[in-house]
Amino acid sequence: MKTLNKIPTGKIERTSSLLKAGAKVGVNYLKYYGNKITKDEDEARKILNEDNASDIYDSLKELKGSALKVAQMLSMEKNILPVEYVEKFSLSQFSVPPLSGALVKKTFRKYFGKNPEDIFDEFSSESVNAASIGQVHTAKKDGQKMAVKIQYPGVRESISSDLKMVKPIAMKMFNIKKEGSESYFQEVEDKLFEETDYNLELRRSQYFAEECSHLPNVRFPHYYQQYSCEKIITMDWMAGIHFSEFTKKQNSQEDLNKIGQTLWDFYMYQMHILKKVHADPHPGNFLISEDKELLVIDFGCIKEIPEDFYTPYFELAKEENLKNPEVFREKLFTLEILREEDSPQEKEFFSKLFYELLELFTRPFNREKFDFADESFFQEIADLGQRYAKISNIKGMNTNRGSRHFIYLNRTFFGLYHMMHDLKAKDVAINNFKNYSE
Repeated sequence: MKTLNKIPTGKIERTSSLLKAGAKVGVNYLKYYGNKITKDEDEARKILNEDNASDIYDSLKELKGSALKVAQMLSMEKNILPVEYVEKFSLSQFSVPPLSGALVKKTFRKYFGKNPEDIFDEFSSESVNAASIGQVHTAKKDGQKMAVKIQYPGVRESISSDLKMVKPIAMKMFNIKKEGSESYFQEVEDKLFEETDYNLELRRSQYFAEECSHLPNVRFPHYYQQYSCEKIITMDWMAGIHFSEFTKKQNSQEDLNKIGQTLWDFYMYQMHILKKVHADPHPGNFLISEDKELLVIDFGCIKEIPEDFYTPYFELAKEENLKNPEVFREKLFTLEILREEDSPQEKEFFSKLFYELLELFTRPFNREKFDFADESFFQEIADLGQRYAKISNIKGMNTNRGSRHFIYLNRTFFGLYHMMHDLKAKDVAINNFKNYSE
């Protein structure tokens, strides 16, 4: 893969790059109309989606930063986007063009006053992993193999302008109305600023590694503060294969269940005990060791869960509350899903919609054990999303629903459920995490 000697950092440069992608998308639609004459509709649409996904992704991967991070987030929305987009955008998790060695050295000289080879005994000039916000190099110091994560230049400075560029796309894709949407986009912007503060990530990584060290079968790297700064994090190298590679191999059901239980316990412990959660559960952030341990290698995106949201959010997960109309309605108002100014039609529509959504998504929480290999459960999720996407009377409604805290909590559960499904984990004990609470 070619390396990048420069990343567009100015607003005009970054906007023009997306405009070029937009022009290519326009040409793709012309091809699509031509293909409809010689091919059937499904084949013509598939070609259009593949071409558009490639052109948009090619533009985003050159920009990196927030624009590419949005693609990464969208790659997890398997029930919303066409499969061609999901497959292409999934590459943003761990396969994008890396920075050149010259830019890497420039970053080290700026923050440490030395080239990396003057700090470490060994340092790989080529990255071993490049993603949306930074890339990873291997190094050695006093016999210890390390992973050195380096942030791309200009990422933090372009967050606000990048979000303004992708905002219209996101609003159209998720049917977000302009009125009342500010708090949602502010939540995303705040999280992206946090993800580009490597000093903050270092502190959080050390916190989670310490607080979760007693959980069985999950391991975290040791972090080196003396070789870290606001744009560089150095940690132990963790030997393992990417989660997504592991799930494609032939594995015993026993191993799949073991890792599935580990992953579930890790997330439930964070949710219910720490009230802070790793809100980026995509395969690129996890490795599997030879001993079938879960290795957690990235704590860039953390969502703190305020008590006044945590309590009603998980109260609605209880079957008895869902089936009690008065309690259910009260919680919908508390969580800002329903509003006093809603019309009777809106109250009825969104009450019914969220009842169906919550009954489905909280089903695992109302079982002692759950089978995440159950295809019918995930087919129900896909069918429900498609059904409501096609409802015409939603068009005139204010569809911005729920507290801003839903954004990253829902993202966490979507990602976690998909990873559990990829594992095909069975007989997962839902409340097993309670055995590890102090």
